[in-house]
Amino acid sequence: MSEILNANPTIRSAADLPSRRREPTNRTKNQRPFGLLSSTIPDSAYIPDPFNPSSVSETEGSDSDEEVEPIDEQEIYDLIASIQDPEHPLTLGSLSVVNLPDISLTSTLPPSALPTLDSTSSNIRNSTPQLPAITTVTVLVTPTITHCSLATVIGLGVRVRLEQALPPRFRVDVRIKEGTHSTAEQVNRQLGDKERVAAALENGTLMGVLRKMLEGC
Repeated sequence: MSEILNANPTIRSAADLPSRRREPTNRTKNQRPFGLLSSTIPDSAYIPDPFNPSSVSETEGSDSDEEVEPIDEQEIYDLIASIQDPEHPLTLGSLSVVNLPDISLTSTLPPSALPTLDSTSSNIRNSTPQLPAITTVTVLVTPTITHCSLATVIGLGVRVRLEQALPPRFRVDVRIKEGTHSTAEQVNRQLGDKERVAAALENGTLMGVLRKMLEGC
């Protein structure tokens, strides 16, 4: 990128960013996160799933009886705010490209009990354990300028990060916020097309950019 598109972006102080970061915990080695794009980025580019109880060491798990907290908008923000902007040596959070109010979680399908066969009859009945609810995470991205040519790359970085870090029961929907980009509709179609996303991630140059963006996550 020989020409900087926005030479003077508005920068937020780290102290002004919403955060509920947890203290780092010991995770099992060689654990790889789940997700649609799990084969596109090497293991070293990602933090192990911070929401999966099985990723906590046996010792740590035995010392704590606390239940795992549900994932909320703040947890999602913490995952993506530290992504590096592809143009500036700044994070998406500090540039207000991602913002807490622009993140939402919606239950797409409610939890359902696994069907089991009644031992006294041929009837199938529902019983525990339950299948977890399917939740859609929606992130609205705000480019720093309305004609930003890197909007698709930024959206891909956010999507890849969440696809890798969240459990399989989450679906990721990343879009450009309405009224913030001149070609938002076109970019949103690209970000929402799984086949086009997968094809884009086979591009070696793009993969290099994404790896650099995710180094600090």
